[in-house]
Amino acid sequence: MTRFRPCIDLHAGQVKQIVGGTLSDTSSDLKTNHVSKLPASHFGEIYRKHRLNGAHVIMLGPGNESAAQEALEAWPGGLQVGGGITAENARQWIERGAEKVIVTSYLFPQARFSLDNLKAILEALNGDAEKLVVDLSCRRIGGRWMVAMNKWQTLTDMEVNWGEIETGPGPSIRLLEPFCSEFLIHAADNEGLQSGIDGELVVKLGQWCTIPVTYAGGAKHLEDLDVVKRLSAGKVGLTIGSALDVFGGGSVKFDDCVRWNQQQDIR
Repeated sequence: MTRFRPCIDLHAGQVKQIVGGTLSDTSSDLKTNHVSKLPASHFGEIYRKHRLNGAHVIMLGPGNESAAQEALEAWPGGLQVGGGITAENARQWIERGAEKVIVTSYLFPQARFSLDNLKAILEALNGDAEKLVVDLSCRRIGGRWMVAMNKWQTLTDMEVNWGEIETGPGPSIRLLEPFCSEFLIHAADNEGLQSGIDGELVVKLGQWCTIPVTYAGGAKHLEDLDVVKRLSAGKVGLTIGSALDVFGGGSVKFDDCVRWNQQQDIR
């Protein structure tokens, strides 16, 4: 269902809001909208206070494990965690307090989808698909959305679709849904730009997905929650990042997002 679902993006051990398309291994390429003076645990605490279920912690590169752990300790069992998740460490993050783990790159060795890796990470979670979120963050290539990995710099062979276009390893949504409980999809070309959401992608996600899905990228107004609700028929959640006042933004107040969620709950 459509709800405000917040994030804690970690880079070099700090909570940051980054222009997604500039993430790379070269620090000079990075464009940052905001670097918080507050620790990750602060955001975990306020998300817990307001019961903002589905909040996700994303480790963008190395050096973020301690900050992620601090966030999890602030809300044990309440936050999803992603970034560098593999079959070897997935169970460990659940034991350290994550509600769910979010996986992307591990599913795409050499940028090619591996069903064996998907099965391996689910096995590491004792077959519990409720503990797994698949991140299908993507970049728009023509009229298609291709899953991107490696800080969204490397395109994979998987297209985000349901089945009308039979390319690559096959229809991604239909293939993946039995193995996970949610999808997280950043529109990487929109991420951090506050340039507006990819409405066409939101419509398609509402049509394709039968499990919960959260869209992130480009949100700049509180009204974007209403837009996503309308476009997806109430099926897609929305993450607002750089526009949010708690992340230095000037166009969306965190408290207003909390109230929006509360209003949906009583309708």
